Amino acid sequence: MTALAHERPETMSESQAEFANEPNLDEVVWQAWKAMELPEGYRAEIIEGVIEVSPTGRFSHAQVVNRLRDALAIFLQDSEYGAWNDTNVIHPNRAWIPDGFVAPRDGESIETEDDLGINASAVHVVIEVVSPGKRNQDRDRVRKRREYARAGIPVYVIIDDYDNHGTVSILTAPVPEHARYEDEHRVPYGTEALVPEGPAKGFVIGEAITGPKRS
Repeated sequence: MTALAHERPETMSESQAEFANEPNLDEVVWQAWKAMELPEGYRAEIIEGVIEVSPTGRFSHAQVVNRLRDALAIFLQDSEYGAWNDTNVIHPNRAWIPDGFVAPRDGESIETEDDLGINASAVHVVIEVVSPGKRNQDRDRVRKRREYARAGIPVYVIIDDYDNHGTVSILTAPVPEHARYEDEHRVPYGTEALVPEGPAKGFVIGEAITGPKRS
């Protein structure tokens, strides 16, 4: 017997048939994120399939981000790459707003088709400045670490006031299928950390950016 196109296969249970017509959960989250309207001073990201809303950083956080962006812009000024921030980085059904990242200046080559942000595949270095509070720290140290590795972003830099007396971690060699970085180099504040590869190779993250070692 030949089944018609609209017939349900006899092996499909009632519950399976119900879920077969349900939209993909990641797609539901993606559509919800696109439709969100937040109060001024808040931002929303999709991290590991969950929408996370957080306030913009406090003044001390902004100081580090601004020093980082300014130094990166000078370092990259003669190249085809730029220092970006305050922009969505998009990976399929994911959206992140890093504190800083390095990507080509040419918008046509890096923007998403729907103009929602920059494709994660165009990002060479991504940087997060950790905010106070366990939830914020776990986001940058754990959840975003996995997400950026899944996206294959070559270098992830974490500037962390709350790790010991201040630590800069540089993660390289992403393994997307395992959501991890193979290599990690950690240095305390007051010691220069160098970006080891890519268009920002040799860029120094030192006390001029992080501020002094925390007491």
